[in-house]
Amino acid sequence: MARGDRQLPEVGSRAPEFRLPRVTSGDIGGDISLAEIAAQGPALLAFFKISCPVCQFTFPFLERIHQAGTLPIYGISQNNARDTRDFAKRLLTTFPMLLDSEAGGFPVSNAYGISSVPTMFLIERDGSMAQVMIGWRKQEIAALGVTAGVKVIRPEDNVPEWKAG
Repeated sequence: MARGDRQLPEVGSRAPEFRLPRVTSGDIGGDISLAEIAAQGPALLAFFKISCPVCQFTFPFLERIHQAGTLPIYGISQNNARDTRDFAKRLLTTFPMLLDSEAGGFPVSNAYGISSVPTMFLIERDGSMAQVMIGWRKQEIAALGVTAGVKVIRPEDNVPEWKAG
């Protein structure tokens, strides 16, 4: 996991710019920048590690939001392409995955001050931080669902209010 001396960016501050490779069904397929992501409108960046149980718990709910098609979600993996692809396949996650790997020194995770995963950032069209979320908080995930126009937490879901990242 990335470790850095930096603090998480604050709501209202400018999100650190990046360009990361995309994971595809083959291996790595091109790259994308924060500016390209933000230009599409608000988007959620979800930093994760495949071995993180809270990430494994959270991602199916993020997939529900992604399926609504109104709030783009990008997973930012701290693992290699093969492991990230396997993780997405196992969790039936179809939103785009980007690589911020250990081999590269976790430059984006460090720029964002990541010290635990999942850590998620809602980025506005202008590149500013609208929300910063650490770990699982039922209320925050439900609110993301409202933003996306989907009831992300359903009555049959037996989920805790909070899980540390």
